[in-house]
Amino acid sequence: MRFRNLAPLILAALSVLDPAAVQALSPAQWRSQSIYQVLTDRFARTDGSTTAACNTAAQAYCGGSWRGIVNHLDYIQGMGFTAVWISPVVKQISAQTSDGSSYHGYWAQDINQLNEKFGTVQDLKDLSGALHARGMYLMVDVVTNHMAYAGCGACVDYSTLSPFNSQSYFHPFCLINYSDLNSIKTCWEGSNTVSLPDLRTEDSNVQSIFNAWIKQLVSDYSIDGLRIDSVQQVNNNFWPSFQAAAGGMHVLGEVFNGDPAYVCPYQTSMTGLMNFPAYYWITQGFQSTSGSISNLVNGLNTMKLSCSDTTLLGSFLENHDVARFPSLTSDLSLQKNAIAFTMLMDGIPIIYAGQEQGYGGGAVPSDREATWLSGYNTGSVQYGFVKQVNQIRNYAVARDSSWVTYMAVATQLNTQTLLLRKGPAGSQTVGVFTNMGASSSSYTLTLNSANTGFTANQAVVEVLSCTAYTADSSGNVIITMSGVR
Repeated sequence: MRFRNLAPLILAALSVLDPAAVQALSPAQWRSQSIYQVLTDRFARTDGSTTAACNTAAQAYCGGSWRGIVNHLDYIQGMGFTAVWISPVVKQISAQTSDGSSYHGYWAQDINQLNEKFGTVQDLKDLSGALHARGMYLMVDVVTNHMAYAGCGACVDYSTLSPFNSQSYFHPFCLINYSDLNSIKTCWEGSNTVSLPDLRTEDSNVQSIFNAWIKQLVSDYSIDGLRIDSVQQVNNNFWPSFQAAAGGMHVLGEVFNGDPAYVCPYQTSMTGLMNFPAYYWITQGFQSTSGSISNLVNGLNTMKLSCSDTTLLGSFLENHDVARFPSLTSDLSLQKNAIAFTMLMDGIPIIYAGQEQGYGGGAVPSDREATWLSGYNTGSVQYGFVKQVNQIRNYAVARDSSWVTYMAVATQLNTQTLLLRKGPAGSQTVGVFTNMGASSSSYTLTLNSANTGFTANQAVVEVLSCTAYTADSSGNVIITMSGVR
């Protein structure tokens, strides 16, 4: 359930952006956005097909393109998203191996050329322009940790890589031991089937090349924000100069780890991170009726103390590297609670393409289904729900810009329920989330004024069902909880 002060048109879709004013966004401006993540090869084809086969197990290119994204921006914007995050855009190795192909975009061969499988220079410029014409923004995924070679680590032909075309640009071959920090920084991701030569990002010449490259890429395609892959594998001192070269725009770095004590210090090197700790707590808390709500509440409190600014993190429930949430539970109530919590907590909400269709692929590569096979169904339950929650968030941001900087306060109400209050008095949203599931019986719950900020006799409305309530003389609100919420 979602509560806020009673106001007219609370569920009306709002446009809070001026298309004419669109430009690269600062970290502060990114707080107000909501992001739709696209795995470029799997979202939309240029030919518009909604039946073209895409076997995730084959790990091959399926035909998605930048032009395809342009043709389906109505579908994305219709859910209320203000930004699109696309896969890395640079030229990839072409081999089809037993580890799959480079359809995902993380196996670069030449960073100064585009991936022709995704389209042309003009296609990418047209995508950027089409987003900006709608008052939307473009976030591009980038990789600075490694290049790629179809072959073993000891047999890399470095002359095939550009511009890093000699062994001197790379650390000596060794596969990463994730229990050793030095190994994480200097050894290689990948395998001996597709090796990922690890760049010496601590060297000034490598830093200079990347700084010049990202400056040019941002300029050429009017990029507004960056998602950065494999952040923990790169020396920390690399990031401030790289982000400055990108114009100081906001970045979301991937540190694939669930420990706030490990993840949060990286925010001293870059402005934003993917919120992996919260991902683990949310998933564990809502994937079953026995999930731990207390771990989620305690974890969020830890994050606020550990990270320099949780409102600049990217909050997500699914992405291309983790199992889809419906693969863990078919309970629609649990799915809705997890989605809404992710979108209304601190940070910039991210929905991964296919999530709005209830896709249920498991671990990689099963979680990389083709969105076009859904027919872009705007009538699906999840599409409508994501749209509603985006409307709530967009309304809160439009009404009071300080909503995005207000640190959300989580309170555990019982073993299966928590309350999340975000926003200053008079502009707060109050969410009640439960993992009791769709088969739970109806019951009443008292929300205390101390947790909600509601005042005596205040009128509030549960915006998902448009149910009106009135606080009592102490500011407390008694609500009805039921199954699918």
